[in-house]
Amino acid sequence: MKTWIKFCGTTSVEDAVAAAEAGADALGFIFAASKRRVTVQRAREILLETPECVERIGVFLDDNVEIVRRHVMELNLTGVQLHGEESTAALSRILPDDRRKSLLIIKTIIVKDGFTAERQADFDVEKDGVDAWLLDSGAGSGKTFDWGMVRTQLIGRQGRFIIAGGLTRQNVGEAVRTLAPWGVDVVSGIECEPGRKDREKMKTFVAAVREAERQ
Repeated sequence: MKTWIKFCGTTSVEDAVAAAEAGADALGFIFAASKRRVTVQRAREILLETPECVERIGVFLDDNVEIVRRHVMELNLTGVQLHGEESTAALSRILPDDRRKSLLIIKTIIVKDGFTAERQADFDVEKDGVDAWLLDSGAGSGKTFDWGMVRTQLIGRQGRFIIAGGLTRQNVGEAVRTLAPWGVDVVSGIECEPGRKDREKMKTFVAAVREAERQ
């Protein structure tokens, strides 16, 4: 199975084009408070120069679902990543049927002090409105979580899982081999500084994922 690869924190046309050339499946645009935050206008400028084959994901934190919907429609986003208390069910209801069917809704679950059966209850909240779950060690933490421990908790659970948090070209292969996730999401691990991507790191990150798949 080909692992879906998302490069998040896109802030420039140059980085967007380089990410597409490196083999990223999706680009993330952060609309929440962040060193990598972009405005709607900036995102629009970048997307005009981005190959249409690359997915464009908006990242939000505790925004009103009407604001999320407006971003989706104005920028023709192919997906949204919700890091806060946004209601996925409410978002689904206010989107036109054709946009909801084509939109990937990702819900984040923070994995900090372990990942027990109690935390798995999070998966059951509005599950009908979620297309994929993103397991993260914390927004911008740059740290990994215990992949082996999480693996035991995910056994037998259906759904698409995306791994984030502290991924780099050096460790993403291990993450893929350990968890066999549907997707991986990276920010700082492919940067030369916050908000600026490193071409070589992007290329070698994708290569490491594809090599792990073959193994």
